[in-house]
Amino acid sequence: MSTPHNSAEKGDIAKTVLMPGDPLRAKFIAETFMTDIKCFNEVRGMLGFTGKYDGKEISVMGHGMGIPSIGIYTYELFNFYDVDNIIRVGSAGGLQDDVNVRDIIFAMGAHTDSNYGFQFGLPGTFAPTASYKILEKAVAIAKEKGVTYHVGDVLSSDAFYKKCNESELYKKMGALAVEMETPALYMNAAEAHKNALTILTISDHLFKSEELSAQERQTSFTDMMEIALKTAIQL
Repeated sequence: MSTPHNSAEKGDIAKTVLMPGDPLRAKFIAETFMTDIKCFNEVRGMLGFTGKYDGKEISVMGHGMGIPSIGIYTYELFNFYDVDNIIRVGSAGGLQDDVNVRDIIFAMGAHTDSNYGFQFGLPGTFAPTASYKILEKAVAIAKEKGVTYHVGDVLSSDAFYKKCNESELYKKMGALAVEMETPALYMNAAEAHKNALTILTISDHLFKSEELSAQERQTSFTDMMEIALKTAIQL
């Protein structure tokens, strides 16, 4: 059974999937950390791999940029491929003064300017949150590794280049960082009664002159990847 966006058949994808935005980062994770890897998808260049990490089957697949893109891929994984857990591993721009480049963020909840939630027909405002069973395990692993991390809410925006920037307002409300995908992941997980968590590495800061180069992003993101993989094998 394939979809317009995924050529995998039932059984090709593990119950737990790591999802970076960049499909080449999915390839990097598979080739660097996993064994016995098999590519299950190349449609639209959105690479997906299944392999083993510490003896357990795990999949990794790109999700693209923005809420519409991750919304498609995670919906299909949850609803068509029987995936139970998705861990997004991505980058974010820091907002708070005590958040610095290379810090790791666990997105407990996600504010958004997106209208993605409109489709569910819910009255009021739905507040998408992470699955605690994954969040708890991931934070414990980060603590063991001794990395600098923060747990809290992030701001997820539909636009990268914005004419009106609300980051200062959300900073005042305690948002740790800004990114572009988490609400769709968390909403899809909630509707499907599945589990989801976003783990982010701060690659730049909106209120400080700090930014990682492309090469530094490649090497600095390994802590986040290892935390996600170690969490995945506990699920």
